[in-house]
Amino acid sequence: MEYRQRIVDGIIDRKSAAFNAINIIGPKGCGKTRTAKERCATVIEFQDEERRDGYMAVADTAPKLFLKNEKPILFDEWQDASKIWGTIRKDCDDHPDNTGEYFLTGSTSRKIDTPHTGTGRITELLMYPMTLSETGESNGTVSLSRIMDDVTYDIDGCSSDLELSELFKIICRGGWPRCLALKSDEAKLEIAKDYFRQVYQKDVSAIDKVKRNPEIARSLIWSFARNMATTAKRKGIFADVKATQNVTDATLYSYTDVLEQLFVIRDIDARTPQIRSKTSFRAAKKHIFVDPSIGLAALGVGPDYFNNDLDLFGHAFENLVLRDLIVYADAHDARIMHYTDDNGVEADAVYQMADGRYALIEIKVGAGKIPDAEASLLRFKDVIRNHNAEALKNPDHPKATYREPSAHIVICANAPMAYTTDNGVKVIPVGCLRD
Repeated sequence: MEYRQRIVDGIIDRKSAAFNAINIIGPKGCGKTRTAKERCATVIEFQDEERRDGYMAVADTAPKLFLKNEKPILFDEWQDASKIWGTIRKDCDDHPDNTGEYFLTGSTSRKIDTPHTGTGRITELLMYPMTLSETGESNGTVSLSRIMDDVTYDIDGCSSDLELSELFKIICRGGWPRCLALKSDEAKLEIAKDYFRQVYQKDVSAIDKVKRNPEIARSLIWSFARNMATTAKRKGIFADVKATQNVTDATLYSYTDVLEQLFVIRDIDARTPQIRSKTSFRAAKKHIFVDPSIGLAALGVGPDYFNNDLDLFGHAFENLVLRDLIVYADAHDARIMHYTDDNGVEADAVYQMADGRYALIEIKVGAGKIPDAEASLLRFKDVIRNHNAEALKNPDHPKATYREPSAHIVICANAPMAYTTDNGVKVIPVGCLRD
């Protein structure tokens, strides 16, 4: 299958110019190996059963021999031969002027016991499943980063023909590159289902050779799926599991940690600006899956289910958009957070740039919810302006003021066209969005 350009390719190019070795991590099946292979002259795959014994013998006795191969060199699933890490690190020290010669890939964030960390020599990069713009289901006519950088950027009139029924299929299928090679919609759905089964039946124990109960792992993933794209407290998530399993909080925390190391789930931080007011900011993290298809597989949900439950689809859709926003933000040295306070001011996502500029983003399924989303975003701006006005009342002793949002954005599942409201809020169909 022909290689499809990934957003992470630009990040790899940037890091390759600064470092001699890049460790690409991320969930199984997201395309790490294929992306690295595209730029490597030599590929060492430690899970290749036909060559594994020979590779492991070299790795154990004389790993430096691998470096004699034509560069760049890819070491796939390098954790199986951990001496490779120190060998590459030493070569980076010996040749400080060289860049982009080594790539390592792995499917967990588990820290391997190595003599040296690799800091300053081996950089790390997290890769995700494919976004809608990478699969081609978003036409990419609206650039999120350009909204932030160009105040004259006109998005009005950009249209999308991505229908809600198609999104039902996409969100259950997931952003797994393997799906691009399959023709049957039913076959595509099997990828996420199998991923879920492999995680709770095998991977939770294989990651560190500690035997774990598959039923506890399955129940925990199921509970996180029930609470996807929410700030539900861990206590409540754990209570779901305890209803059917005799297990302690300590054990469930350890299982949660394993699921994070396997890149099944991750948390999004809350943005908590230090505005001096009586408002109470909520610092709870928002829970998402690296691909919502995993959570939906855990729930046993297929595309047709959403015809009678748009509420669940709303959570899954928010998860999908948040994951895509994380990928888009990474490409432009930005980060994604969320915001909620006790006065009802909130934003589903905050796109924050390295220079402090930020956009507030609401994520909605139906176009009918756009006015409410706009009102919510504008309330945040009013809070900032009111605070700043109060802070500057005494010109002799002004208090700290705070930056207003650079953009207000509503990302909608079924809006047919992008437009700008009279209040300056950008409404973007998800089928138009790109980085």
